[in-house]
Amino acid sequence: MLAKRIIPCLDVKDGQVVKGVQFRNHEIIGDIVPLAQRYAQEGADELVFYDITASSDGRVVDKSWVSRVAEVIDIPFCVAGGIKSVEDAGQILTFGADKISINSPALADPTLITRLADRYGVQCIVVGIDTWYDAESGSYQVYQFTGDEKRTKATTWQTEDWIKEVQLRGAGEIVLNMMNQDGVRNGYDLRQLKQMRAICHVPLIASGGAGTPEHFLEAFRDADVDGALAASVFHKQIINIGELKKYLSEQGVEIRVC
Repeated sequence: MLAKRIIPCLDVKDGQVVKGVQFRNHEIIGDIVPLAQRYAQEGADELVFYDITASSDGRVVDKSWVSRVAEVIDIPFCVAGGIKSVEDAGQILTFGADKISINSPALADPTLITRLADRYGVQCIVVGIDTWYDAESGSYQVYQFTGDEKRTKATTWQTEDWIKEVQLRGAGEIVLNMMNQDGVRNGYDLRQLKQMRAICHVPLIASGGAGTPEHFLEAFRDADVDGALAASVFHKQIINIGELKKYLSEQGVEIRVC
């Protein structure tokens, strides 16, 4: 059995780490490199960096901080933000990232997933999916351009259908960003995670809602996700990564303990 992963998420805007609630009202958390170092030292298994306005601004993630992060941490990290071509991805990987993640660009051109997987291998191609539960229809809908409140919009994709599609096209991993739960710290959407786990045959990462160590345990135990991504509980030092992993190990979760 592969060890479960704890993954801090660092949303980047204008060169700094920020955090919002339900993808809105972002506050500045701090500088990128010191936070990356802190999480690596605390025992994170991996880091994810989202340049949240790159796609909506029509640009690629700023690669200068990618190389600085690569110099100071010794754990894998993934970078996302406006990656629209094989060349964009190649530059980011060359600057030191271990994986690249695409979201809105994949929705605009699904063939990008296949081209990236063919060039660099499925192991480093992650597809991020921003999913919103619509209570009226009782369905999960995929959204795009979520880094910009003014441009955020629903797509025609149901989350379940898009998960199936990206796997067929070569996604090596899926991060499910559950927008309803984002930043509110009342637990992951276990119902959604279980539903998507049943059709997801590549590593599935839960994102959105972690507030307590028990929330991480539920995601691993009840929904069988491969990794749990969180931001605000780590940024605000509500949960220490080392202590979290010790707790999970004591509860029988297969995890790398620091």
